[in-house]
Amino acid sequence: MQAGKGLRDPGGWGLRVHFAAAGARKNTQALPLPMPLGPLTYAFMNTSKPCIHIEKARQHNLKNISLDIPRDELVVICGPSGSGKSTLAFDIVYAEGQRRYVESLSAYARQFLPQMDKPDVEKIEGLSPAISLEQQSVSRNPRSTVGTVTEIYDFLRVFFARLGRMYCPQCGRPIEARAADEIIGDIMALPQGAKFMVMAPLVELQKGTHQDKFKKLKAEGFARVRVNGEFYTLDDVPTLDKNKKHSIDLVVDRLVNKEGIRGRLADSVELALRYGEGRLVLHEPDKAAAGQDADTVHSTTSVCAHCRISLPAPSPQLFSFNGPQGACPRCVGLGGVDYFEPRLIAPNMGLSLNTGALLPWATDKMFSRYEDALKALGKRFKFQLSTPLEQFSEDALSALFYGEDEQGRPARASLGLRRNWMGGSVALGAGGDYQSEHFSDALRTQGQVGVSEKRWPGVIPLLESGMQYGDAWREALSRYRQTMDCPDCHGARLNTNALSVRVDDLNIAQFCNLSVERALEWLEKREFTGRHVVIAEPLMKELNHRLSFMRSVGLEYLSLGRSMSTLSGGEAQRIRLASQLGSGLVGVTYVLDEPSIGLHPRDNERLLGTLRSLQARGNTVLVVEHDEATICAADTVIELGPGSGSQGGEIMFQGRVDDLLGKADTLTARYLRGDDVIALPDERREGQGALVMHGITTNNLRNIDCRIPLGVLTCVTGVSGSGKSSLVVDTLYKHVALNLGLRVDQPGTIGGLEYEKGSAPVERIVAIDQTPIGRTPRSNPATYTKIFDEIRNIFAMTQDARKRGYKPGRFSFNVRGGRCEACGGDGQIRVEMHFLPDVYVTCDVCKGKRYNHETLEVRYKGLNIAEVLDLTVHQARQLFESYPSLERRLAVLEEVGLEYLRLGQPATTLSGGEAQRIKISRELGKRSLPGTMYILDEPTTGLHMHEVGKLIKVLHALVDRGASVVVIEHNTDMILASDHVLDMGPGGGENGGQIVSAGTPEAIVADPNSVTGRFLMQERLDRLKRRRE
Repeated sequence: MQAGKGLRDPGGWGLRVHFAAAGARKNTQALPLPMPLGPLTYAFMNTSKPCIHIEKARQHNLKNISLDIPRDELVVICGPSGSGKSTLAFDIVYAEGQRRYVESLSAYARQFLPQMDKPDVEKIEGLSPAISLEQQSVSRNPRSTVGTVTEIYDFLRVFFARLGRMYCPQCGRPIEARAADEIIGDIMALPQGAKFMVMAPLVELQKGTHQDKFKKLKAEGFARVRVNGEFYTLDDVPTLDKNKKHSIDLVVDRLVNKEGIRGRLADSVELALRYGEGRLVLHEPDKAAAGQDADTVHSTTSVCAHCRISLPAPSPQLFSFNGPQGACPRCVGLGGVDYFEPRLIAPNMGLSLNTGALLPWATDKMFSRYEDALKALGKRFKFQLSTPLEQFSEDALSALFYGEDEQGRPARASLGLRRNWMGGSVALGAGGDYQSEHFSDALRTQGQVGVSEKRWPGVIPLLESGMQYGDAWREALSRYRQTMDCPDCHGARLNTNALSVRVDDLNIAQFCNLSVERALEWLEKREFTGRHVVIAEPLMKELNHRLSFMRSVGLEYLSLGRSMSTLSGGEAQRIRLASQLGSGLVGVTYVLDEPSIGLHPRDNERLLGTLRSLQARGNTVLVVEHDEATICAADTVIELGPGSGSQGGEIMFQGRVDDLLGKADTLTARYLRGDDVIALPDERREGQGALVMHGITTNNLRNIDCRIPLGVLTCVTGVSGSGKSSLVVDTLYKHVALNLGLRVDQPGTIGGLEYEKGSAPVERIVAIDQTPIGRTPRSNPATYTKIFDEIRNIFAMTQDARKRGYKPGRFSFNVRGGRCEACGGDGQIRVEMHFLPDVYVTCDVCKGKRYNHETLEVRYKGLNIAEVLDLTVHQARQLFESYPSLERRLAVLEEVGLEYLRLGQPATTLSGGEAQRIKISRELGKRSLPGTMYILDEPTTGLHMHEVGKLIKVLHALVDRGASVVVIEHNTDMILASDHVLDMGPGGGENGGQIVSAGTPEAIVADPNSVTGRFLMQERLDRLKRRRE
């Protein structure tokens, strides 16, 4: 970047500044290649090319490393999970580039921007402004959609506001405000010699004799009217029945279309519009004689001429579901509403009312309030309080949950369906908005019915009324609520006014439901005329560009209306990558975190092409990646290692891919060459029965039946967008969880779920992902796995602790008593620096040990509690070998490859792969797991090939203990290590949604219909080729 050039803020702050970037470092002396192959503190890779020069980096576990990262290249950083890859890429290169850019702004501007911490590094030169595209950027805001995040929706709002045509929401006729000249032009376009009448509609379906109106018209010089479809002179109008509704049109003029009538026609049209209050009726007698519709209504306002419905003029604000103008009033633009789900209120139908079947009233105190009324209900519907719910009749269950109507019949549904509570906390009886109007029926029929022996109001209406008692009640009752599509807008998020505007055959919600591929096809077919051509040109260009970028990063199967919260981390990252492609920036450092996650090997080529196009513009692309194809396509590879955590942080290799494959003796090189391989299981397990789902139509699934074998490791794979997550997460997990009484949002659509004969049902379902085990530094592996509870008990049993009367709570740094109060048990104190980054200083009182002096005097085998927290898992296992249960839990952490972690290591410093394995270790710590099903969505994210092997062993260990494991995965090693594979496809989006192949990995490879099978073979051949080379 040239000094002094203006640059748009890459963080989206909208600030344009002038600053000089640090000059790119150019070195003249080159070291001989190939680069050394063992662990070392790297000598600088000096070349004549500009580079990012880093000296003595000590951030986190980096061990005083120095290196040069070439500029304007595709650079891949690889190595084991926790070896320091993200630290180098994000905490040093990105954070320092962003920090220096922000520091170039004025002190006033800086106080409004987030401050990046200064990394622990001696010197960094050659930096350019950096943009990071991380996995953690998935938005959990229910209002964020693919369209809003990519800003395509903003262009769509203008597109529909300026090019759309309004249609009446009732009759479907087009509504268009037309000027008088346009109306005259339409009439003049009639065939020459055509007869017509210009009329003004005066009265529409109103009762009365209307004699005064007729007299006034006659006095004003008019001669004819049409009354209820019949024409009369004003002298001959019959007397009208005052109790019947009548329609009256005033005949302003009768004309024949011929040359020279424009002046008279203009006067007649103007007069008709004045009397008709902006509307006129064109009547053609010849059409009436032929039995055709003879009336054409013209209007100068946006009002349906037939239904008299007025619509606002289209504007971009009308199509925003985040504002009152466009949002659906029932769901306030969220697309879904909450309701009380009987299966969550009473998950165990084998229980009776008096044994706690209704969870909200499971306590004796709550149940006693309703006991007499429920006994009386039982007499009317033939059940007792001791009758299990599964033996209730259908009418009895309906009456129990929804109450009785005035005739004593069971109600079938609750009228209390309300907007999602995230949209606000409007109570059922609140006034002043659409909500109270909408629920007035609910108030009349339910709100006034008290709990009595004569009439039962229903469990759900009673819980609905409890929602108005404040946030605490709402929070407590939320576990019994389920989300469904809004019954008013059907998930479109917009009101009827916005949905009444269409461009050709689609409104904006229908367009957003198209896949990106279909949306591009639809736009290509649009043709505009007149002034619309000029308006459409820039909008069409922008929409086509942005949608094409999404296609180029492999996201053509997504729809713009899809909520961001349903996307994987890889999909969200690629969406941001697509928006960066459209920005056209140059001279920027892009830092990406495993962009290949969620991509089938088939789509990797397109992603690499996208990264190459960014680099070709003059940007540096720095990628943290484990994917073999991406590593082999890089210009420069940097490998960190040799191990994870404290055993990593060193540079094992830096150089070209050919040198890595040729002579390097590093972990990555050995796997790429095929010297080290992940061993396949000796035999495939047979399923112990199966769970079968019928008629699945969730998202793009095409009414499929799916058999999931139990007691085995099942891998669901397929191209991106083929329906894997829809099948496993939205359907399998959510429906099994719902049957077990767990709260889930919007489960998929299925015809039924059953177990094959002889199959043991799933009694527990657990989803294991890579989310952090804690959000604060106070969370650590010891607290999450409950190891710390046992350690505190051991310390409380020591002689010193018993003398002083210390209980286990004394050894917690989260509560008063044993912790250092100067720092609150944090070990460090934050000093706010206003517009500079906050500074953290070690606590002077406890010296960073978190505990007070008295607590640290208690020792076990010579170590105090702070020193124990500083031990690695391996050291702690040796220390506590005389405590079997604690030793077993620590042994499990070692089994999953986490022996290097410190017990007290803050959760915020753990990688996603480490967090995932800690969660798995917690499950492995349980002695037996029959009836348990584990769901893992792309568990190999962030894992090196070596660690994928460890993960596979751990998952097989879960299966050996009786569990069923279902994984969604693209990693070929994981697919080959599975007992059973489901291959989804054949394509993505609407081209997918089917199971193209199912069976053992060998059967998938042999199946010619399987895209995955072909790539499994191709990858095996590629490895053999690299090995020969």
